[in-house]
Amino acid sequence: MTHPTLHIHDTLTRDKRVFTPERADDVRMYVCGPTVYDKAHIGNARPIVVFDVMARLLRHIYGAEHITYVRNITDIDDKINARAHERGISIRELTDQTIDVFHGDVAVLNALPPDHEPRATDNVDSMIEMIQVLIDKGHAYAAEGHVLFNVLSMPEYGKLSRRKRDELIAGARVEVAPYKNDPADFVLWKPSDETKCEPGWKSPWGYGRPGWHIECSAMSKALLGETFDIHGGGLDLIFPHHENEIAQSRCAHDTGTMANYWMHNGYLMAEGEKMSKSLGNFYTINELLQEFPGEAIRLLLLKTHYRQPSDFTKEGLAEAKRELDGFYQALRQSSAADDSASSEPSKIIDALCDDLNTPKSISLLHEMLGQINRGDASAQHTLRANAAILGLLQQDPEEWFKWSPPSKSNDGLSDDDIEAKIIARNEARANKDFAASDVIRDELQAAGIILEDSAAGTIWRRG
Repeated sequence: MTHPTLHIHDTLTRDKRVFTPERADDVRMYVCGPTVYDKAHIGNARPIVVFDVMARLLRHIYGAEHITYVRNITDIDDKINARAHERGISIRELTDQTIDVFHGDVAVLNALPPDHEPRATDNVDSMIEMIQVLIDKGHAYAAEGHVLFNVLSMPEYGKLSRRKRDELIAGARVEVAPYKNDPADFVLWKPSDETKCEPGWKSPWGYGRPGWHIECSAMSKALLGETFDIHGGGLDLIFPHHENEIAQSRCAHDTGTMANYWMHNGYLMAEGEKMSKSLGNFYTINELLQEFPGEAIRLLLLKTHYRQPSDFTKEGLAEAKRELDGFYQALRQSSAADDSASSEPSKIIDALCDDLNTPKSISLLHEMLGQINRGDASAQHTLRANAAILGLLQQDPEEWFKWSPPSKSNDGLSDDDIEAKIIARNEARANKDFAASDVIRDELQAAGIILEDSAAGTIWRRG
């Protein structure tokens, strides 16, 4: 079977390469997921959406049954320990609650669940096994209850980030401890203090817990093998996290690579500056969903190419909502067309196969929208089929226009209230009581409800 040619910009080689999976019937991708100590912010949402589109594209090209997409959950972390202590709850209770909110938030962003979502706490045994292998092969050593990776044992360490040795030491932000053989050596295992309720497991090196980097090496190996096709994440993970993953995995398995392609999305700013609670521009996904529909957030994130920096603004989000209004209005007006028609998303596939070019894909959607607005009702099928690969425009238009911000749900009219007023208005019009009809229309308009009369009847949307 001939597949479309997919090109990916590989962070390791710094160039755009033709994607050739190890096996076309077993394409494997691993993406670093959230650390679940608090609600995910909009910066966390960017890789979720970007790699959801990548997974959709791979499933389209190779078939869903031939794709394995893994996105992990980090539920062992010092920030988790501190937050649980601060709230006076167990670590498991905190992480379970946070994961539930995370799942709800990303579902509203139209992100499909990964094929596997391993939790670090469920995979500690495999981490201990990998650490022992690294020790046995001379790539790690135990010292004072810690186990550290011996960076000097891997000549190619630093190849992904392309940093010089002094930069590696400075950039790692690691503790320069007396038990380290070298300042750049990083932690694979560290002791836990039971008196402080720190999570821990029994190991050959004492009661303790794994370091962050070993988690992904062990979980990717368990679910995808010693080598796999694509590893993704945010640009901030290149060093030290992904650099250290490569070192651990290659040295443990004696392989020349860990992942064959490395993909990293660019940084996300908010309102022109780095996100900060003190600046008032720190947005969690959950907070934004109280004001805007999830699909608008998704569209805004996809309007910038994934490798480029992105400035996320509420005005941009409002504009994305207006764009979607235009798309759904066109779909609503052409909804009477034959639903049996089908269309392959060939245009969008070509754009996405060029290193996931979502801005071009969205411009193509606007071209299809123009066809519908020029009277080609059948173009709605082309629009929907092409938008589906981006996770957009799959809602019923009527449901889209009935959406209202949850933050205002107790202030406005319910759907039933609106329908009742429309019935009353129609009765007034039938009785030629146009004054009463106008009063109802004005009441609805004041509540932000826009009515549209047509030969087929009255439809409404929230303005």
